[in-house]
Amino acid sequence: MSRPILATIDAGALALNLNRVARRLADDTAAPARIWAVVKANAYGHGLEAAVRGFAAADGLALLDLDEAVRCRYLGWRRPILLLEGFFKPQDLNVLAHHSISTVVHSHAQMDMLAAHSGRVGVDVHIMLNSGMHRLGFQPGEYRAAFDRARMLQNAGVLGAVGKMTHFARADDDLAVTREQLECFSRVTAGLPGPVSVCNSAAVLAPGLAARIPGDEQWTRPGICLYGASPYMGRDAESLGLRPAMTLSSELISVHVLPAGEAIGYGHAFRTDHDMRVGIVACGYADGYPRHSITGTPVTVSGVRTRLVGRVSMDMLSVDLDPVPAADIGSPVILWGDGGPSVDEVAWSSSTIANDLLAGLTHRVPRRIR
Repeated sequence: MSRPILATIDAGALALNLNRVARRLADDTAAPARIWAVVKANAYGHGLEAAVRGFAAADGLALLDLDEAVRCRYLGWRRPILLLEGFFKPQDLNVLAHHSISTVVHSHAQMDMLAAHSGRVGVDVHIMLNSGMHRLGFQPGEYRAAFDRARMLQNAGVLGAVGKMTHFARADDDLAVTREQLECFSRVTAGLPGPVSVCNSAAVLAPGLAARIPGDEQWTRPGICLYGASPYMGRDAESLGLRPAMTLSSELISVHVLPAGEAIGYGHAFRTDHDMRVGIVACGYADGYPRHSITGTPVTVSGVRTRLVGRVSMDMLSVDLDPVPAADIGSPVILWGDGGPSVDEVAWSSSTIANDLLAGLTHRVPRRIR
């Protein structure tokens, strides 16, 4: 029998969350806003197959890896695909053209590769402005010249549509900073034609923010919220009307009764203060469960909420079975997802974010699409 760990992916939950985002945008924007469903990092660990199925109603897919973009085409996706970091080598342009894959352009080096390319690329591009994230993009003072250069390439038949883009640094926790970035974007791009794309998950779900975006054609870029996790620290996905799309489950593979004063696991990070039943779960940090999770991190055993105790090992972790007296070897365990704690709860207890846990689930954990 194979090791009893499994990630169950609910394609219906992906579709529901996409619909929730679409309804929010319909309420907030005067003109219809289109949605790039962000499927980077193998769809945040959920798998591209599930994402293509669950996000069938999205206007496009956005990701980073060119091979994953091509794979989406082979999986049957016929609508737009956008490379969020753009391309890296001149030879990538032939692949973009062949598969009609759009790209972000954020540097002069990329613009030079486009200008030097022999023949028509014909794909749509989005020129990235660095409005304060300070990661990718043209500086405000050089943006219009970069945009004009892209328009020249468009007029020469090298490019398709030319759009404008930026990325918010603090839409999840400081809307004042976000409004400053939006004001910068609006000022720098004023009068420039083409579609606009600025909103990530936190910005999409922030009431009224999408309505402030200039332009008639807006493309939003929701990511983590589509997978049923919250983009906000301290506010769970359920309160946002989202449903978890991944359930990480396993089983108890051993049960011990330890007397008071016994220590558990590496470093003896937890010591019993009474006679205590402890279960061992087939899940560890080599599966993607966070090693830095602390004692008290929630977990569900046989439908009963309990807690992690001690350090997480590479392949196993320990749980308190006192609240679950009937639990034994083979009892079901939900690490996060449907029937257990939310991935947000586990992330917060581990001083990280849900994106880290979902995208970090390793390939040795089998996925099953429901």
